[in-house]
Formats: sequence, structure tokens, C-alpha cells
Amino acid sequence: MASEQRSGHRIEVERGSEHVRVTVAGQVLAESSRPMLLSETGYPVRYYLPPEDVRTDLLTPSSTHTICPFKGTASYWSLPDGPEDVAWGYPDPLPAAAAVKDHLCFADVELL
Repeated sequence: MASEQRSGHRIEVERGSEHVRVTVAGQVLAESSRPMLLSETGYPVRYYLPPEDVRTDLLTPSSTHTICPFKGTASYWSLPDGPEDVAWGYPDPLPAAAAVKDHLCFADVELL
């Protein structure tokens, strides 16, 4: 779908067909069959899920923000009783990551 390489660093985003689920303490936070897969130099493939497949009603915006020179500024979400910063996303990504705009990513996803 989208691919960009800059100074040896590569980002590629493609539509996946895997069925993925995210659970924390036995509670399902997200389940999707339409993830966006983001591959980035030096990192494992990350699954970005559309917001309509995420229980956003269970998440609270965090004050955490990080800046990636290749993807842009990430915003984070937490569960009210923890853990903190369980999900992140790019509300205004740089062009290389435009396909994951407003999608949410979790550190641990289960492939079904």
C-alpha cells in the first residue's frame, strides 16, 4: 500500500487479513479482521486496528505523547485501572504512515 525509505530507514504499511484480538486481564479490548500492518526498520510488525473494532469506551486518553521522525506524534490511551499507555495511534501521521491515521495499536495482539 504505502512504502517510504529515508536514510536507510524503511516504513511500509499494508492491509492485513489476519484476525487479531487484544485482551488485557481477560477483557477483550479489540478484535478485527482488517488490521493495517506497519513494518518499520528495527521493529516488529505492528497491527493497527480501525477504531470501530476497538472498545474505545474502555480507554482513557493519556497525557503521553511521543514523536517519531518517520511516523509523527503518537497519542496514547490507558485503561482506568491500568495498565497505562496500553494503546497508541497517530491522529496526524506523516505521509509514510498515513494509512494508519486514527487506527490504534497495542503492544500485544493475539493472531487467531
